[in-house]
Amino acid sequence: MTAHPCQQCGACCAHFRVAFHWSETDAATPAGTPVAATEVLDPHRVAMRGTYGGAALRCQQLHGEIGTAAHCAIYAQRPSPCRELRAAWEHGQPSPQCDRARAAYGLAPLTPQTWDIA
Repeated sequence: MTAHPCQQCGACCAHFRVAFHWSETDAATPAGTPVAATEVLDPHRVAMRGTYGGAALRCQQLHGEIGTAAHCAIYAQRPSPCRELRAAWEHGQPSPQCDRARAAYGLAPLTPQTWDIA
């Protein structure tokens, strides 16, 4: 494995709505997710811009091409849903969310062999 598969993928950032409590934003904590990168869902929750519905779902912080070279522009400040979604088999466990997002973009699922270091 030469690079982390997520740095080539980005499918989850373009497939799921990313909603979380507003207290994770920089409005509440200096190191939080930039509030400018979010939109309000309700009085308690925000979503990453670009992930709240519509046919062209894609987080605006996702840069690059899905399946080739993708990265998060605010990786160090990403919210908890992004931190908690694990790549399939990265830690020896399946990830149905990862599998669904990859399948939506025609990408093969990750396998335990993906993580074998040659």
